[in-house]
Amino acid sequence: MRIGIFDSGVGGLTIYQAVRSALPSASFAYCSDNEFHPYGTKSDEAVANRTLDVCARFVAAARPDLLVVACNTASTVALALLRSRLSLPVVGVVPAIKPAAAKSATGVIGLLATPVTIRRQYVEELIQQFAGHCHVVRAGSSRLVELAEEKARGGDIAVAAIHAEIAPLFVEYPQVGKNLRLDTIVLGCTHFPLLLDELRAAAPWPVQWIDSGNAIASRVSQLIQESGSRLPASAPDGDSIAWVTRMDPAASLLAPMMRRFGFNSMRQLP
Repeated sequence: MRIGIFDSGVGGLTIYQAVRSALPSASFAYCSDNEFHPYGTKSDEAVANRTLDVCARFVAAARPDLLVVACNTASTVALALLRSRLSLPVVGVVPAIKPAAAKSATGVIGLLATPVTIRRQYVEELIQQFAGHCHVVRAGSSRLVELAEEKARGGDIAVAAIHAEIAPLFVEYPQVGKNLRLDTIVLGCTHFPLLLDELRAAAPWPVQWIDSGNAIASRVSQLIQESGSRLPASAPDGDSIAWVTRMDPAASLLAPMMRRFGFNSMRQLP
């Protein structure tokens, strides 16, 4: 059983970690569309077309049994298209609005995502369905995606740079009740958990940080169980490959990180 993980960059590694923790004997292939990254600044049409193209090439090269689109932006614009074109199960990622609303004690939650994601109608529907009793404040940041990629390449990230991106969330909300303030933030981009230490350090007060990793791991496990597939006792050695759409010096800097995550080689996607 091979599970493919696709993302515009390295943010999907946070989803990969959760799925691998749940299914340690599965083999994995990862694909980073570093050539077209970041997706959060592109048009819906451009992201949909690009996602379909790269995922089709990735599936052909890596031959996974199941594909996880570990990118909120790509999932919200291209998931239905992928499922109609690919002959394997496709799991998408959406912001963890439901668990955040359940965990919040004050009823004030933040959604931190890319500018494209926070404007998505699908996100509005998630909020109405699962967080109608909450006050949801949104902040869009493409800069955090860049900082996560920079950290993945070994760079040092200044807490002040993080604080500037999350500051709009940390204000008072008197309209929802006296002394009530935000206590939970949804990380609506899979890149953002890579910055969790910096996010915690930059936050003016402690909050809960919620991402989609565990929910995706549960869904993947469910689909594998329903398919009747049997996982081996242990993952095969030398079978985890990371693919990039452009092999350049910046991609080469990611190789050590990919090895730490268990990928023994990096190749350019045909």
